[in-house]
Amino acid sequence: MEGRKINLHLIFTNVSLRWSRNNPSSEYIYMKKTVLITGSSTGIGKSVAEYFTAQGWNVAATMRTPEKSSFVGHDTMRLYELDVTNPESISTAIDRVIQDFGDIDVIINNAGYGTVGIFEKATQEEIQKQFETNVFGAMNIIREILPHFRAKKDGMIINITSMGGRITFPIYSVYHGTKWALEGFSESLSYELRPFNIRIKNIEPGAIKTDFYNRSLQLFTNPNITDYDNYEKHTYQATVDTEKKAPGPEVVAKKVFKAANSTSWRLRYPVGGLGPLLIFLRKRLPLSWFMAIVRSAAERGFKKA
Repeated sequence: MEGRKINLHLIFTNVSLRWSRNNPSSEYIYMKKTVLITGSSTGIGKSVAEYFTAQGWNVAATMRTPEKSSFVGHDTMRLYELDVTNPESISTAIDRVIQDFGDIDVIINNAGYGTVGIFEKATQEEIQKQFETNVFGAMNIIREILPHFRAKKDGMIINITSMGGRITFPIYSVYHGTKWALEGFSESLSYELRPFNIRIKNIEPGAIKTDFYNRSLQLFTNPNITDYDNYEKHTYQATVDTEKKAPGPEVVAKKVFKAANSTSWRLRYPVGGLGPLLIFLRKRLPLSWFMAIVRSAAERGFKKA
């Protein structure tokens, strides 16, 4: 009889797993790590959501209008409405994700957009709106999740910043302002959160072939200011040309996944195209040399009057 003992725990586990695979709301989901991603409807955010799902994570893909999403249904991916500029929306989404999946292990701040062009043409509203989304939106998410992470003394915050948070290019002044702000904020915050075992990681993509250069990229306009037109024409075209040669968002998704699974305290992860090289050169070369390289590339074809 002793040799025929039945391992009730093993039987229960096997039965539970079989049942759970047909019931996404079951405890089976709680055995997986859970990531919440903002701005998941398109581009990098969508690619990251799909990649994490394929790797077996629970994925809370958030966006402002989930009813318009093109995501194919999956047991461990769920869509949530979340507007990073609306604190009530953030709180509701986070509460629902924890209720559905039992926990949140990683937050990915991906929501953002770019408005480029001549700074003098920008209105106060346009500048404020970009900072509201790219900087204050990320801060809103982080402030809301920190009590949960502190309570369990564990968690990870991944910010999708940009190589544009370490280096600069013409006609991107406001966008760069938001990304440099997010980089500095993240670096300083990492000191505060380390005692609670909460890691911060910044993913710094170079040029990536997404709709950032189409749907997400907006241009400052002011028909009363024409002195910059020739300069803007050439530098904007250089931006468009760069996107044509860029890799797809999958390279960023893989780098994000690597960072999410790292137990190191590494803060910055450059990725994609010439981004890592340009960041390296910016650190190694005198600033005047580096800026001369940028001008030669970004201002190609421009002739001073």
